[in-house]
Amino acid sequence: MNKILVANRGEIAIRIMRSAKEMGIKTVAVYSEADRLSPHVRYADEAVCIGPAASAQSYLVIDKIIDACKQTGAEGIHPGYGFLSENAAFARKVREAGLILIGPSPEAMEIMGNKLSAKAAALAYKIPMVPGTEEAITDIGEAKKRAVEVGFPILIKAAAGGGGKGMRIVERAEDFEEQMDLAVSEATSAFGDGSVFIERYVTSPRHIEIQVLGDTHGNILHLFERECSVQRRHQKVIEEAPSSVLTPEIREAMGKCAIDVARSCQYTGAGTVEFILDENRNFFFLEMNTRLQVEHPVTEMITGIDLVDRKSVV
Repeated sequence: MNKILVANRGEIAIRIMRSAKEMGIKTVAVYSEADRLSPHVRYADEAVCIGPAASAQSYLVIDKIIDACKQTGAEGIHPGYGFLSENAAFARKVREAGLILIGPSPEAMEIMGNKLSAKAAALAYKIPMVPGTEEAITDIGEAKKRAVEVGFPILIKAAAGGGGKGMRIVERAEDFEEQMDLAVSEATSAFGDGSVFIERYVTSPRHIEIQVLGDTHGNILHLFERECSVQRRHQKVIEEAPSSVLTPEIREAMGKCAIDVARSCQYTGAGTVEFILDENRNFFFLEMNTRLQVEHPVTEMITGIDLVDRKSVV
């Protein structure tokens, strides 16, 4: 590619443009009326205004992003993180327009964008899972029966979305019905999808994520872990690497599983596979983030590899 459009703003837009320029690729910025004087606009080779200040009228409007590509002759789009970066409909429209999305396919986004379909894909590769249900469950009576079989405390989780929304910890069987109603309601409100499933609640877990990279030839590798166990309200506060609790054997096993998760959806680009580690150092697959993450510089610092300039490794 000779020219790419960065469908984002701020730090991540400049980060992508910097790597592109080092590779000899011209860059196009898009911006809302409020961001006209932003650094990423000045840093790019070209810039196109795509609408008013509100993101819903600018950065999230798929047709405006694609029109900006056609207007400037950009051959590819890098979505960064946030905005349209995990939007399968956007990825599909980019492909239909004859453009290249620098990231995973819409099919991979759809599989990994839903925790239940992600679990189903990973199960085919015998990836360790937290004991629980493998499908959405709506019947409260049946759900309570399964919860008793799994054993309390249990975790009710929304199939779609993340960030702790639609998630409820249930300590006692007598609290189950109320908490499930609340989880379904919150998931419906936040994601437009009330599907929930049940898992055993892992107490005092460590949260470990593995950085993966895939190319269009089926090659997938991992670039070790980042530990993000320090969280507040299910949101990561501190990321560090390497993790102080992983042995070389566990690190190797988790890395292999992360590659298999990516392989299960024929993943391309940069992504992150998340696991939890229990008090006995057993690890379980949680989900996959189908984008370059905010935390990617942590991995760049320990490996010396530019994750945006992927040609350096794949």
